[in-house]
Amino acid sequence: MDVKERKKIPRHKMPEQDPRRRRHNFDEVPYGYDEETAVQEAQRCLKCKKPNCVKGCPVNINIPKFILLIEEGKFIEAAWSLKEQNTLPAVTGRVCPQEMQCEARCILGKKGDPVAIGRLERFAADYARRAGDMVIPDMPPPTGKKIGVVGSGPAGVTVAGDLVKLGHDVTIFEAFHVTGGVLVYGIPEFRLPKEIVKYEIGGLEKLGVEIRKDFVVGKSGTVDDLLNNGYDAIFVATGAGLPIFMRIPGENLVGVYSANEYLTRSNLMKAYKFPEYATAPIISKKVITVGGGNVAMDSARTALRMGSESTIVYRRSRDEMPARNEEIHHAEQEGVKLELLTNPVRILGNDEGHVVGVECIRMELGEPDDSGSRRPIPIKGSEFVIECDTVIPALGNRSNPLIPMTTPDIKTTRWGTIVADPDTLETSKKGVFAGGDIVTGAATVISAMGQGKVAARSIHEFVMTGKVTKPEPEDDKKKKK
Repeated sequence: MDVKERKKIPRHKMPEQDPRRRRHNFDEVPYGYDEETAVQEAQRCLKCKKPNCVKGCPVNINIPKFILLIEEGKFIEAAWSLKEQNTLPAVTGRVCPQEMQCEARCILGKKGDPVAIGRLERFAADYARRAGDMVIPDMPPPTGKKIGVVGSGPAGVTVAGDLVKLGHDVTIFEAFHVTGGVLVYGIPEFRLPKEIVKYEIGGLEKLGVEIRKDFVVGKSGTVDDLLNNGYDAIFVATGAGLPIFMRIPGENLVGVYSANEYLTRSNLMKAYKFPEYATAPIISKKVITVGGGNVAMDSARTALRMGSESTIVYRRSRDEMPARNEEIHHAEQEGVKLELLTNPVRILGNDEGHVVGVECIRMELGEPDDSGSRRPIPIKGSEFVIECDTVIPALGNRSNPLIPMTTPDIKTTRWGTIVADPDTLETSKKGVFAGGDIVTGAATVISAMGQGKVAARSIHEFVMTGKVTKPEPEDDKKKKK
């Protein structure tokens, strides 16, 4: 098939549950490609000599290679190819913002629709999982070095996967009773089924990674305790689990829940399956979620499925919403109401201290702020009240403070994030590295995984040589060639 023929093939939609049905269940929304559709979508790839899509991938997946394998019908081999660089392809194929990364660089996107790289990634990973064909690569001889990884979220899992393949003895310390970090407590079942996360992390255990659950580093033992008990290096990946509130009157009323708590109760503790699971659900009639990111969409869509009227309040317009377009579209399809250019100023309660509404003010967009977003400005005299019995602030998170509090020689920023060298992810404490949201603040799954790969290279060099060297700049590499 020549280039002209490939360009004529339209991008293939992914079938999904009807919104009238899915708003009443927690089953995954998209069904994924079948084999025929996956091959047809893979045929759209132009096989560029210099594939820019790879440059847009934080974990450097060889995208043309795995897509070619799908085109040739070698689906399991495509999954193996993905696993070479990506520990969690079935996860990133679902939650990674490909439209802003690899697909944004696809040459087809300049005049039309880019290749559906994320959907093909999901297809290959799912195919291999269903086939039960998990290949254990040939492992190198043991190095005798022990590495402790604090946290089993995307960054921690990536570090563990890369280091165990280099022959190191790796232990993950997870505070919760289930592994996966934000993948299991923060992302709803209808967007990322827990069984998929369990399967992907199970692959690490088959490689030899030890996972210790219910172990809170900073309480059950400190970073220093681990270093003094045989660990040659520690990677801190505790994420950003400290919720941000609005700091407006009424936030202490009964019925105000951080998005972290609301989603954790539903996702990790399976409150939506009560009484099969003992976590009582938060039953509401009218829920307001404040924010415009993916977490706000997840919270609002979860509330809808729990039987509530669900409204999102966001201070800017739809165009400025940081959530993925697909998530906003799905929320609207399902019946979530968007109250845009609106900002809460006070939460109202009754005599018993329960939420009964939110007083809001209309906003208009002014000049761009430091981030490039147009600054929202209150419109005087435009206050109004939205009735509700539950309010969920979904305004982002700050870094978990426990490790810095119990390891005083680790430097932090004024925002509480750990200071780490951007090129090596070394912290101020020898032998301790950090990455993911604990360093960057709340960010994407794939960016945390990208940092995990950088940290794995640095940790390997450190435990083998006692030092870490910065990577050579790309410009210098080109000059040498």
